[in-house]
Amino acid sequence: MASVALFAALFSLPAHAGSEDFGDYQVRWSVLPSTFLTPETAKANNLQRSKGIGIVNISIMQKNENGILQPVTGQVEGKSSNDIQQVKFLAFRRITEGDSVYFVAQYQYSSAELITFNITARPAGHSRDLQVRFAHTLFND
Repeated sequence: MASVALFAALFSLPAHAGSEDFGDYQVRWSVLPSTFLTPETAKANNLQRSKGIGIVNISIMQKNENGILQPVTGQVEGKSSNDIQQVKFLAFRRITEGDSVYFVAQYQYSSAELITFNITARPAGHSRDLQVRFAHTLFND
């Protein structure tokens, strides 16, 4: 139940979000400050809730036989870098709840700092890496 609350929180809060298509697959992402989560949701999902800590959420979607996108499992790796090219590796955790599958990592940021994310997603049973790159700036609330 706590995972459902996290999943709902990650997609209903004001966050930077985007997606990139790879044929039958799509990689979706969202970025938000950890303080946007309620204390209960953060605790239930073992996430630190603090100013200066952001959350990046990745989902891998695949078109089914009807052309409808559905979440799939797999692996996600990534790193973040700031304006002065300080690179930090992201430790993604897979969260599965019912049919929903997503990958969440936390990272540190300074308010108004532009962070660039380089993410590699590999759907289960798929040999090709799906690479996305996006940037976002978070501000402390």
